[in-house]
Amino acid sequence: MAKKDIYHVGIIGAGMISGAYLDNMTSMFGIISVDAIANRNVAKAQKVAEKYGIRACSIDELLADDSIDIVVNLTTPNVHEEMVTRILNAGKHAYTEKCFALNTEGAARMCRLADEKGLYLGCAPDSFMCGWAQTAKRVIESGRLGTITSFAIAGNRDNDRLLSAMDYANKPGGGIILDYSVYYLTMLVHLLGPVKRISCNIKAPYPTHVNTYELSPHYGETFDSPNESQFYSHMELENGISGTFAINSDSAFFDQTYFAIYGSKGILYLGNPDWYNGDVYLYENTADFSKAFTPERIHIDNPFGYNTNSRGVGVADMAYAIRDGREMRASKERCYHVLDVQESMVKSHEQNSAFVEVESTCTASRPLASPEEIDDWTPERSLI
Repeated sequence: MAKKDIYHVGIIGAGMISGAYLDNMTSMFGIISVDAIANRNVAKAQKVAEKYGIRACSIDELLADDSIDIVVNLTTPNVHEEMVTRILNAGKHAYTEKCFALNTEGAARMCRLADEKGLYLGCAPDSFMCGWAQTAKRVIESGRLGTITSFAIAGNRDNDRLLSAMDYANKPGGGIILDYSVYYLTMLVHLLGPVKRISCNIKAPYPTHVNTYELSPHYGETFDSPNESQFYSHMELENGISGTFAINSDSAFFDQTYFAIYGSKGILYLGNPDWYNGDVYLYENTADFSKAFTPERIHIDNPFGYNTNSRGVGVADMAYAIRDGREMRASKERCYHVLDVQESMVKSHEQNSAFVEVESTCTASRPLASPEEIDDWTPERSLI
């Protein structure tokens, strides 16, 4: 396949998340050009298209357009497999919002089809490509933590507010395992490697909620909330490192994340994997007994880019990967492995929290280049 200077992108789905993708993909990357947006309701696509100066069309028209190289799927999770299958069968590379699919069976079908067609397939989140995550990876690889002994991750959400404002969170694929743990698991795999086995306890203690979102037409009404809202897990990675991971979305406030990696020489504290902005702090063991209880908190400088909401960087990376014939960073293999871990969490819960082996694996994603490593550095050039 001939290399291109620009890869042409079409989008399917004109919902809330499309704005973040379009803001970035129309302004941040020279390797891609967003040409069109499609939606089942074409009038909705037209409204978005007018804002960004692109073309609105039907889904069939977009998939039949020979000028489109990559299609970004921003539909709801319950139709991801259907849409990705249509995109690949149309001969176009596919990048989909999370979740990858509702189960590994569907994801495996998508992966096989992409291989058969010789096409790229990738999936959000791409937040592991942000500056703080790339910085944290460098610290880990530098040996500054010594021997890594464990990790501890805890996240939270406020479902009283979230479920009222975002109805998709009450549908299949909208629970905290598929919809939210994906950010944390993707970051964990990026930083420390694939998961070998997992034990998990899952809870759904509040089957209904009262709508508290004043702008909702259903404000004050009681609605069903069938998805899981809490889980507590223990996992072991392929490299032997063990740790804990829990999310409670029956909490006050949003995203008060705790993410720590413990080593024999230091402890690394990280940001929220759902956010591109964040900081990396190191508590370094100086062997000074006077600091054993109050260690010095060292802020690690971040030389990389993508430090604000950069959804779409994974699409640009896909374009460079296509051009250069390499694996994309948000690869289908990594996406499948994370989904396999999530499915293994459910299997463990169904087996009274017994450990479940994760059958899949993946390789480490290619690091982004720092300003010290390439001339004329820019955030986009760091993807090459």
